[in-house]
Amino acid sequence: MEAASIPGGGRRLLLRSPLARLPDRALKYGLTALAALILALIVYFFIRLVGQARPAFARFGVFGFAFENEWNVSAERFGALPLLVGTLITSALALLIGVPVAVASAIYATELCPLRLRAALTVLVELLAAVPSVVYGLWGIFFLAPKLQPAEQWLADRLSFVPFIGGGVVTIPNYFITGLVLAIMILPIVSAISREVMATVPSDQKEAAMGLGATRWEMIRMAVLPYCRSGIVGGAMLGLGRAIGETIAVTILIGDAPQLGSHLFGQGYSLAASIANEFGEAQGLHRSALFAAGLVLFVLTLLVNGIARALVLRAARAGSARAGVDGDDGRGRHIAETVAGA
Repeated sequence: MEAASIPGGGRRLLLRSPLARLPDRALKYGLTALAALILALIVYFFIRLVGQARPAFARFGVFGFAFENEWNVSAERFGALPLLVGTLITSALALLIGVPVAVASAIYATELCPLRLRAALTVLVELLAAVPSVVYGLWGIFFLAPKLQPAEQWLADRLSFVPFIGGGVVTIPNYFITGLVLAIMILPIVSAISREVMATVPSDQKEAAMGLGATRWEMIRMAVLPYCRSGIVGGAMLGLGRAIGETIAVTILIGDAPQLGSHLFGQGYSLAASIANEFGEAQGLHRSALFAAGLVLFVLTLLVNGIARALVLRAARAGSARAGVDGDDGRGRHIAETVAGA
């Protein structure tokens, strides 16, 4: 049997020179080196942060620094719990407010929006990512916060029986405004990922649901959202990582109160805001404590990314297992049963 030949080439495969395979090897090893360089940079950042934060950890201990409720620069007492809590509260608010709006905009853009307006709507949503964070911060503190202060005070008075949410006097800045602006900032990335995942839903699934008598909302609920669950979760976790690491807007909006806030509409502090506000004048133990705060933020971001990866893999594995059990027509039977039950 003759050796296979390369289409369009005059030489047989077995007669090719080793130099002909050199570009493939160079590409393989080059990409491997770049991937290893990324991992090396992450490890380098971690080691440098640990080295700079060692004096603070030696003074207060790792858990003492992370969970002590006192950040007093003049007394050289550094406990990052108020900063950590402020970061988590504002990021959670951004997730709770921003993700539903982002998913809803993605559903509208892919399933409900007229074709002539779809491109314009997509561009408008993506343009939110082009606005600098300092502009978001200034807009939030000078325009949005004064407009919403009466509504916030009304809500705080009516929900005075709810811990942390009700009661107290609304201040400018506060946790809620910070979370609201962060929700607007993470909306483009979550919406873009959700929209791209929804665009990959097989058309036969949607046509099957519509053919069985499902309404458009039932088709979205039964055929689109289950197929996109893992992608939506991954996009939400990426948005959460963006909210955790945001600095300038949070520095402007959250305030400068290094203590645990008593209610949702009060001032607070965050890890990123403390570093931005205090690093320029920090020396000695204070500087080391700020590096330790950066290390806590770094680890928190890695944990969020790891959890996001685990959730995406779990959702994908569950979908594959369900498809394997149901067979090729399992999705169709599920849709038919749901439509019949409705």
